[in-house]
Amino acid sequence: MRMLIDTDAGVDDAQAIMMAFAHPDVSVEAITTCTGNIHVDKVVANVFAVLDLLGRSAPVYRGAASPLISNWSPEVTVHGEDGLGNWSGRQPTSRRVEPEPAAAALVRLADESPGEYTLVALGPLTNLALAYALDPSFPSKIKELVFMGGTIRAAGNTEMVTAEWNIFCDPEAAHMTLRAFPHSTMLSWETTLDHPLPWSRFEALLAAETPAARFVRETSSLSVNLMKQYPQFGGYLMPDPLAMAVALVPDLIRRSAEHYVTVELHGSETRGQTVIDYFGRKGQPPNVQIVTELDMDGVGRLFEQILR
Repeated sequence: MRMLIDTDAGVDDAQAIMMAFAHPDVSVEAITTCTGNIHVDKVVANVFAVLDLLGRSAPVYRGAASPLISNWSPEVTVHGEDGLGNWSGRQPTSRRVEPEPAAAALVRLADESPGEYTLVALGPLTNLALAYALDPSFPSKIKELVFMGGTIRAAGNTEMVTAEWNIFCDPEAAHMTLRAFPHSTMLSWETTLDHPLPWSRFEALLAAETPAARFVRETSSLSVNLMKQYPQFGGYLMPDPLAMAVALVPDLIRRSAEHYVTVELHGSETRGQTVIDYFGRKGQPPNVQIVTELDMDGVGRLFEQILR
């Protein structure tokens, strides 16, 4: 599998990137970055930190620093000031970002190898929308788009309570992307809530004394402390690793359904909510495979691979 990763590199993004590099049959050929969990410049630094940890290489392209339209910028979140849980182990790096903008790089790569790339989007969809604006044929040249984002039961995790973070950050970009791509696979926030990694298994895995296990243990401590305040979660939530697992091993999907999906742009209480036409009332063809059930034993094995 030839893979492109678009990311706003917070803690779970880092784990998803590690998961991709740990898979023996995947070639990560570019990483594009955007503002989301943190500002894009911090995202670039975090991608470099992960690549340094792994001793691996991929060209990294700086992308959108802000949403298409919204007057919005990220605030300090559970990912910490640096996006990696205020990680104290960061070392200087010799890596440099590529001069080409992320959206232009996505268009070029798709042109060079049409139908070859699986694109995994782990943050706001700003870069994808910009790539589509540059080249309306871009979506047709991507083999498969898998994205983490959206809600399927209107149980969001943002101030717009029905909206999920990645879509909330740039609703216009998500609206454009879903309209442009003939098909994509969606790993929603509620599917994340329904599939925690049990605390006992998570903590046993992180007990390993490898550099990767120490990195995940240290960078996830802030988010772990927050999650444990909510017993209903039942374990460690891993939205981006779940999306990556679906991209890497589609057979992990136990249940899914095809529906037409768009994004609400104007609602005073619902802006950024993914709108799912469950009963075909809009007369539009299905454009999204919505994943609702996963094989968590298989996901756990993929997660274990990144810690070795």
